[in-house]
Amino acid sequence: MSQYKVVEKFVSINGEGVFAGQLAVFIRFQGCNLSCSFCDTLWANAKNAPYTLMSEHQIYDYIKETGIKNVTLTGGEPLLVPDILTLLQLLATDQFLRVEIETNGSIALDSFVGISNSPTFTMDYKLPGSLMEANMLVSNFNILSKQDTVKFVVGSTEDLNRAKDIITIYGLTTKCHVYISPVFGKIQLQEIVDFLIANCLNDVTMQIQMHKVIWDPNKRGV
Repeated sequence: MSQYKVVEKFVSINGEGVFAGQLAVFIRFQGCNLSCSFCDTLWANAKNAPYTLMSEHQIYDYIKETGIKNVTLTGGEPLLVPDILTLLQLLATDQFLRVEIETNGSIALDSFVGISNSPTFTMDYKLPGSLMEANMLVSNFNILSKQDTVKFVVGSTEDLNRAKDIITIYGLTTKCHVYISPVFGKIQLQEIVDFLIANCLNDVTMQIQMHKVIWDPNKRGV
């Protein structure tokens, strides 16, 4: 059996994405290869972040005990976790589960597709304000399907303009779901709406991180 460094596991609502507002069970893994300026889980990225070692079967058993259908694997960066494919293959054997992987856009996805009952990807594209755009693998856009999502986290007009360029250049709205989300407290929500209208960005969804509205924005385990 494999061993996974789990820094958090909990049940809450999905705060963003296609299943926003629905219950989900979250498994958060330790470690990330990026350091975004707006990251709200830096504590989980640290090498000394406290964790619990769990096998793939222990993770699966915990998920089943919750009775929740939606599963979100997050981090950190879950696709960097050693033996993550073993866990994905195990979870895929359960037709009841609907597994989503939140990934930061810098990890090649081709090794994680082709699984029967495969998970969906919610992939960030890091914009200039993140200071991490140079790490983005645009080749991943060729792998995403209609069930997947690209998320742009914006904190400025510059970020909005760059998001529009990427959406247009790669025809993302014809390939997958596309979401624009504000950096919490950094940009006026009306500015995003006005930008969508001014640029006629059809099939682009503005979302607000629901969990940060319901609870303290810095609260963990929600």
